Order: sequence, then C-alpha cells, then structure tokens
Amino acid sequence: MESSPNENDKTASEDARSPATRRWRRLKQIAFVGVVLVAAALVYRHYWLARPLGEGPAGPPVDGELFRETWSERQVLLLGVGDSVTAGLGASRKELSYFARLQRNPGDEFPSMRGRCLSQTLPNLRARNVAVSGSNSIQHLASIARLEEQPAETFGIVVLTTGGNDLIHWYGRRPPTEGAMYGATLEQARPWIASYEQRLHKMIDELENKFPGGCRIFLGDIYDPTDGVGDAPSVFLPDWPDGLAIHGEYNKIIHRCAAERETVYLVPIHQTFLGHGSHCTQFWRRTYRSDDPHYWYSTNIEDPHDRGYDALRRIFLREIAGSYRRSSDE
Repeated sequence: MESSPNENDKTASEDARSPATRRWRRLKQIAFVGVVLVAAALVYRHYWLARPLGEGPAGPPVDGELFRETWSERQVLLLGVGDSVTAGLGASRKELSYFARLQRNPGDEFPSMRGRCLSQTLPNLRARNVAVSGSNSIQHLASIARLEEQPAETFGIVVLTTGGNDLIHWYGRRPPTEGAMYGATLEQARPWIASYEQRLHKMIDELENKFPGGCRIFLGDIYDPTDGVGDAPSVFLPDWPDGLAIHGEYNKIIHRCAAERETVYLVPIHQTFLGHGSHCTQFWRRTYRSDDPHYWYSTNIEDPHDRGYDALRRIFLREIAGSYRRSSDE
C-alpha cells in the first residue's frame, strides 16, 4: 500500500529534526562563520598591520650622464649634520646609510646606480658626519656652532636633516615641551614652531660662515610614517590629534627656508616617502604606490631601513647633481 503525501511530508520533517541532521547543519554554520572570521582577520592583517619590506632598489632613477664628467677640481667637504636619518640609524651596514652611499657605491651596489656617487665626479672629496641619533634642532644649532671654519679653498656640500625629533620625542611619555613636542596642541606648539624657524635660519647662517669658500646646503623636509593619515604609527603609541598640523608647520618652515636662502636646496623627503609608511598596503588611499607598495622604515618607526636609505641617497644625489648642472649652465 502506497504512503499518502501527508505521511511522506511527516517522514521528511522527522528526518530534518533528527539529532544527526541538526548537528551537521550546526557544524556547517560554525565552519562558515569560522571561514568568514579567518578571512576577515587575514584582510585586516594585510591592510592594517602588515608592513611588507619589499626587495631590490627603491626610489627615483638617477641620470648616469650627470656623473660621466668631473664637476669640480676644488677641495670639497661633504658634511653631514642633523639627526639619526643622516647618522644612518636603521641601516643594516654603515655603508648602506644615505650619507655613505652619497660618497661611494657599496660593494653590492645595484647595477642601475653603479658610478652614481660623489667620489665619481668630485676627485678631491672628503667627508665628515657629525649627525647624532636622537638629537633635536636645538642640539643641531649647538653642534654647528662648534664646527671649525674651513679653509677658503674648501667648498662645502652640507646635507642636513633637522626637526624630526622635535616632533616625535618623547612619544607622549613626558609632557610636551620645545624640542620634544609629541602630544602638544597646535596652539601650545606655536611659540616652539616660531622658535624653530629662527633656529633654522641661524643654522644656515652658521654653516655659511663655516665655509668662506662657499657651500651648498641640502635640507631635507620631514617624512610622515602615517602616510598622511595622522594616526599613531604603532599600537604602542598614544594618539596625537594635532600631530599632522604641527608636522605640516615644520615642513612649511623648511620649504620657506629653501625658497628664501640662496645656498639652500630642498630635498623632498616627505613627498618621496608618502605611501611607504604604516598604510602602504591600503590601495584605496591617494598615497598608495602601486609600483612599490612597501614599507621603507625600520622597526623603530623613526628611521629608514636599507631600501629607504637607497631612496634617500637618490633624492639627495639628484638635488646635488642638479645644483652643479645649473651652476655650469650659468
């Protein structure tokens, strides 16, 4: 005797409510939620936490034609002044700092940069680096004042990074003050910002006085490890709501100084490093660098790693070479 439709429906309903079926459906639901959570965690890690370093050369190209002829037969002193960026903190080897790479190519130089260094084109070059890691602009002025005056036959090529530590020290562990402003409000920082502008011009005055035979000063502006977002670049640091505004005021001062002083040349560190900070993987941001979406800073957040120093070397070289090319055209 055949079962009626109602009896078939009843049997199917009982099967659906059986403990084994319910367990299987529950397991599938848990598995689905687990997959979604894992995928979300991987996406969050990649776009918010991961900081891939990349490999190979970094930064803009440098025209090799500029280094095929001697620029000058004069005695030239390459002088490094400033903070840990010029001191080379974060480089895996001393010869991979931007200052060392300006002088001569390291033994394992990239093919595209061989022969592109100052010793290649300035035969009477010597170098001295007085930059100190952790120092601020107040200390930089004092350091420059202690330098001895150079002979009249010596021409100076000065590379200077100053002001970065004024902004970031001491990461909110102490109340903000001049020379260590982390956590300050913009209004609180205004007198310190004004003092920095006066101090920077005094540095330029002092450096010009140290080189009676003439000099060119290559002044880097200050990079932003947050890629223009302004959040704390590490979970271990407190938020600083006015940080970007104060940082912007410092860079305006540096840009004005380069525009107003004949001996000063701006090195665009800030623009070059945008997109290579803590948000380097976030493709939706305007700072995203699809050609090199990698992190250029070392583990301390403050300083570049080897690829970052490669990029720094390139932009300093481009400005130095450009200054000699312009002078030869005059």
